[in-house]
Amino acid sequence: MSIRTNILLRVYLAFGLILLFALAVVVQMYRLQFVQGNKWKAMASKLSTRYESVEATRGNILSVDGSLLATSVPEYELHMDMFAGGIAEDKAFYGKVDSLALKLSQLYPDKSETEYSRMLRDARKDSSRYELIRRKVTFQELKQIRKFPIFNMGKYKGGLIVLQQNKRILPFRSLAARTIGYKNENVKNAVGLEGAYASYINGENGKRLMQRIAGGTYMPVNDEDEEIPAKDGADIISTIDVNYQDVAQDALKKQLIKSQADHGCVVLMEVATGEIRAIANFTHIKGGGYEAKDYQEKLNYAISDARDPGSTFKLASYMTAFDQHKIDTNSLVDVEGGKYKMYYKDKVLKTFTDAEYNPSPMTAKHAFEESSNVAVVKFISSHYKDNPKEFTDNLYALHLNKRLDLQIPGEARPVVKNPANRSWSKLTLPQMAYGYEMQITPLQMLTLYNSIANNGKMIAPIFVREIQRMGNTVEHFQARVINPKVCSDATLGKMKSLLEGVVLNGTGKTFIKNNLYTVAGKTGTAQIANDGAGYGEQKTYQASFCGYFPADHPKYAMIVVINHPTAGNYLAAYVAGPVFREVADRVYSSDLEMKHNAPAHFVGNTTLPKVKQGNLSALKQVYSKLGVKPLYAAVNTGLDTSSGLPYEEVKYKTGTVPTVTGMGLSDALYLLGNAGYKVGVKGSGVVKSQSITGGSQVPKGSKITIILE
Repeated sequence: MSIRTNILLRVYLAFGLILLFALAVVVQMYRLQFVQGNKWKAMASKLSTRYESVEATRGNILSVDGSLLATSVPEYELHMDMFAGGIAEDKAFYGKVDSLALKLSQLYPDKSETEYSRMLRDARKDSSRYELIRRKVTFQELKQIRKFPIFNMGKYKGGLIVLQQNKRILPFRSLAARTIGYKNENVKNAVGLEGAYASYINGENGKRLMQRIAGGTYMPVNDEDEEIPAKDGADIISTIDVNYQDVAQDALKKQLIKSQADHGCVVLMEVATGEIRAIANFTHIKGGGYEAKDYQEKLNYAISDARDPGSTFKLASYMTAFDQHKIDTNSLVDVEGGKYKMYYKDKVLKTFTDAEYNPSPMTAKHAFEESSNVAVVKFISSHYKDNPKEFTDNLYALHLNKRLDLQIPGEARPVVKNPANRSWSKLTLPQMAYGYEMQITPLQMLTLYNSIANNGKMIAPIFVREIQRMGNTVEHFQARVINPKVCSDATLGKMKSLLEGVVLNGTGKTFIKNNLYTVAGKTGTAQIANDGAGYGEQKTYQASFCGYFPADHPKYAMIVVINHPTAGNYLAAYVAGPVFREVADRVYSSDLEMKHNAPAHFVGNTTLPKVKQGNLSALKQVYSKLGVKPLYAAVNTGLDTSSGLPYEEVKYKTGTVPTVTGMGLSDALYLLGNAGYKVGVKGSGVVKSQSITGGSQVPKGSKITIILE
């Protein structure tokens, strides 16, 4: 083969290989573009953009009168695009950056004007498209920031990027904090209403398209079509009354401090409805003193602290004996001076004692009023020793061995023994008679007492009245009937008489009896075990009082429990009694539906105030109860107020937005809510503006934001 032929062969071979390689590249490009194009486009998009969750605005928790107990307020995180449309040119940016730095330093003095200017200039040099400016910015601050140089150029030109976050706040701070609870992603650890109704309150999160920029940071894409809006959560209307709650917490804390006690609780329940109007729980902080700051709401003892109830349980013992015709109110018993030795085969099993000396004989009624342990032990032992199951079966019929299935988590399981239990002994029956060898929570005990006040109908307590979304009721709750009749009418009358007698003649007369209204209830002083070490020589007590008022027409039932008082008297009448009395007095004086003995009257010859706009039906009810003449007053019209109180009626047509500017939050929420609108709240104080002008025709369910200052 000649040299020429050899060279040509190599050239043709190289050219052929190049041609084949080019053809392969073309084929591969075709495959990538048309055959696998969708796959690679999706992957590229996934690598450069992604959707992030947008937290929904959580629903409000409101009191029974519409006051906000928990709400979400917007909190903002601010970023800046250093090359937004309006400042893409250096002249536009550098001409105003120092002015922006000055404004930022005036609003946030933690950095000087120079430091802010340097931060912004450095971000410009680094070509930052998502520079962090500030976290935790309030709505009022954001309003000012939008007016700053550069930022006042608009959403896209000024480069201001605003990310809204929702901050949960309690407007009344510690008021019913444990019952309100808090959000916890772990459902097993759900706390209070926030945890129990999280599926309603949380709403549905939205989605926001985020684009990856230099440095691996993601910034939102300003395309509203690519954003899925969040769905706000529903509102929870609780049964709590903020005024009663405040009174209960204050009274409980004062007594805990005075008694230097470990912890305590108060629960106020409306008799007919089972709605909890107040529930307070305080715990002494270990290592602290005995001042207000040393007590905090850490545990909901009212529903979780199951212990020996002590003498408040005598209600169940006497009610069982009465209903089964074992004894009557005038049955006599020898209390042996308040000390009774129980024998078994010539050995003393236990000596039962009364807190104070009691002469013999005593009637069953008198023994109950004086809380004689010896009397109830003898009554129950003598009539049920041969068949204790007859006694315990009736306790089970009262559902004392079952949970109440509350609307909030954390309820303890009650323990009420029966003869089949391994721990049953010769002492179990007599000790159960006055509230030992069992575990019952304060709320479970209150439910039993409430059944007497409710003419024998036992109902489960409720904490939530209804759930609302966009002003419309989603679900309404009523108390579940546990037992339609806990005892016969004859027994019911006897128990009411005994409970009233405790306050009129017995252990409750010193601190609870008053001349304005009647109270029925029972004191209970129980010795409690010390953290598994038994009762021991160093005695620890629990003082409680459970009852209802007014006794003749019961509207409220209440229990007070104070654990381990160490200063002063430990007896229930001295420790729990004053708390019950203070709360009951305040409730009675403020509830206009109760029958008051003393007529209302005005003191002094003062000028009557002008009543603000708001809940007109409630206003007229107040006028009626006080015997005040209502005077209609048009705006800016003079009126002689010497003969009554003026009011202004807020009028609006169906489908139109009421004007709420100048009102307080409660009245504004009432009017807008009744008109069928969803309300968003920003700021605090009185309403300065509303997002939709009063008188505008807007469909029901629309959201209206009110700004308070």
